[in-house]
Amino acid sequence: MNLTPSFITIRHLKKHYAEGDQPRTIFTDLTLDIQRGEFVALLGPSGCGKSTLLNLLGGIDLPDDGQIRIADQIVTSMSEVERTRFRRRHIGFIFQFFNLIPTLTVAENLLLPLELNGLMSAEQQDQALQLLDNVGLGDRRASFPERLSGGEQQRLAIARSVVHAPWLLLADEPTGNLDAMTGDRILELLLKLHRQAQTTVVMVTHSREAAARADRVLVLDAGQIREMAQ
Repeated sequence: MNLTPSFITIRHLKKHYAEGDQPRTIFTDLTLDIQRGEFVALLGPSGCGKSTLLNLLGGIDLPDDGQIRIADQIVTSMSEVERTRFRRRHIGFIFQFFNLIPTLTVAENLLLPLELNGLMSAEQQDQALQLLDNVGLGDRRASFPERLSGGEQQRLAIARSVVHAPWLLLADEPTGNLDAMTGDRILELLLKLHRQAQTTVVMVTHSREAAARADRVLVLDAGQIREMAQ
């Protein structure tokens, strides 16, 4: 894999939340580099800030101080509207609980990122629907999410997250709500799509087995991040 250094640069990140009358510190001075095309797994105990870091990378939340740069874009300097546009166009999200829209069919859920980005040409729609075939849901286009199994819903969620060819894919416990066998199949699908598109992936997981499939494993604990030898 031909990697370009520092596709993502995080510098001196600080973040805290108020819990009652007391501040809760998440990060005090977090610095990290992620290369273009890397698949990075992020481990750490519950409540250590793994999901917070994904939200900061995705521009959903802002740090109290520090800088996040993705490619040549300084996310932390953008307005809320600019962050929303950047996130919609260049970032894909996969969540533990799928986050599909129940009133939309499988095909409509898949095409939603294209519609939001104004990418609804006939060719783009055909390519998107081909993606459904690639994840084994080509015959379920007219079904609603409630008719799908958990594994099928997550396959749809993964397809939806990559349909607009994002620069960065953020996955928050994508196999955490699935049984071990289904979770392993979902991870294989995610790795396959990652390799095909060379998309940069940051995946939060509690599973060391899942993390071991990544290019690099990072451990977040007590506001500090370290690389785990593989």
